[in-house]
Amino acid sequence: MNPIWIAALALLVGSLVGYAAKFFLGSKSKDSLEKSLKVKEEAAEIEAKAIIITAKDKATQIVSEAQNEEKERKQELRRLEDRLTKKEDQLNEERNSMTKEREKNTEESKKILEREEELKKLRAQAIVDLERLSGLSSAEAKQKMILEIQDASREELARLLAKLEREKQQTVEARAAEIVTTVIQRYARDRIADATTSLVPLPSEDLKGKIIGREGRNVRAFERATGTEVIVDETPEGIVISSFDPLRRELAKLSLEKLIRDGRIQPARIEEVVEQTRAELDNHIQKVGEDAAFEVGILDFPKEIIHLLGRLNYRTSYGQNVLQHSVEVAHLAGMIASELGLNVTVAKKGALVHDLGKAIDHEVEGTHVDLGRKLLKKYGVDDAVIKAMEAHHDEYPYAIPEAYVVTAADAISAARPGARRDTLEKYIKRLEDIENIVKSFDGVKQAFAVSAGREVRVFVTPEKIDDFGSFQLAKQISGRIQSDLQYPGEIKVVVIREVRAIEYAR
Repeated sequence: MNPIWIAALALLVGSLVGYAAKFFLGSKSKDSLEKSLKVKEEAAEIEAKAIIITAKDKATQIVSEAQNEEKERKQELRRLEDRLTKKEDQLNEERNSMTKEREKNTEESKKILEREEELKKLRAQAIVDLERLSGLSSAEAKQKMILEIQDASREELARLLAKLEREKQQTVEARAAEIVTTVIQRYARDRIADATTSLVPLPSEDLKGKIIGREGRNVRAFERATGTEVIVDETPEGIVISSFDPLRRELAKLSLEKLIRDGRIQPARIEEVVEQTRAELDNHIQKVGEDAAFEVGILDFPKEIIHLLGRLNYRTSYGQNVLQHSVEVAHLAGMIASELGLNVTVAKKGALVHDLGKAIDHEVEGTHVDLGRKLLKKYGVDDAVIKAMEAHHDEYPYAIPEAYVVTAADAISAARPGARRDTLEKYIKRLEDIENIVKSFDGVKQAFAVSAGREVRVFVTPEKIDDFGSFQLAKQISGRIQSDLQYPGEIKVVVIREVRAIEYAR
């Protein structure tokens, strides 16, 4: 509020107070009150004058400061205007200088062009003079010069080529030695026999005749129920079971051992024991899968995934057990992920199931990567685990860093010396192709490739194919195999048509 107004208000309040005092106190204290009010009025007047003086000084100061600020602002604007004027002058000078430089460059360019034309004329005249003096054209002179250089450098080139040839020979020999030593290191012995046969010990040689049965009916029933080949040879106190499918071979081995212990070996009993063993083997597969997951430290996979892992124990890839390979890849992936600061659990899970599709790839159409992805999605496995496993054959993009880890671990496990052999994988693939070709024909119930792929046994549905049709089917199958497959030697096609009459007495 303005100080003048404050002083006036103080005088007014003092007057009102004095009037009120006079009215209420009466005449008795009138004189003393008037004196007191007069003193207060004088004090208020003095204070008001002081306030007015202070307010005038303050106002004068504010006006002075405003004038000083205005003055400084004008000086700053003047200095800024001077700088802009100088900058404009400088730009004009630079523009003029550039214009002059451009004109100078244009003149020099014209002079250069004129000199180039003169040089061209002089060069042409020099060529004409040289041709006239030498009696050769420019092309002939060039060719003669090249020939002289070749003659002069021929010996040097011969020495250089000889040196390169020696170095190449040394490199080839060193590489050949490296390859040979690597092969010697990796190759220990033939593993096809170990990987495709199982030996079942017999307590007595007399059991061989019982296993074969009258006219071979027992062994035929056993081979048909298990899809394997039973080799009863001169092996002392033992029978060999042969099949490229480890799961079939294990089923046959366990079933035959149970039949030997039981002692009752006949077609009906054989079928019953094989079915019982198949159920027991299924439980064993589940336990094998649980042991593998526990070894890696993975405890939250669905039981269906664990069962498929157990089936990998009976699959091989280039001679390498797929389940053992998967466990090894999981350990490697975990160590790599730990070193890189990535998610160790995701890396381990993705590595453990990266070949899961191989558990069913011989039964369902599609690559093992696609089949594995579908199985993992079907049973609700985390998307990060699927992304970690799906790229290990470059069929899908590397969506997360753990995918690179799984791929690297897979390569390390597969590429280490002695881990895999290509021969066994090709052998098994050829047997699978033979069975798939046979099963594609209408009326075929079962097909088993035996005798290391030299024989295929075809069981047909008697209601669809008669005896004469069996001969035609054998011919068609052999022709299809000849046209679609490459194989050494020959393949025997055996078509078996068996009629069973079954009735129940009630």
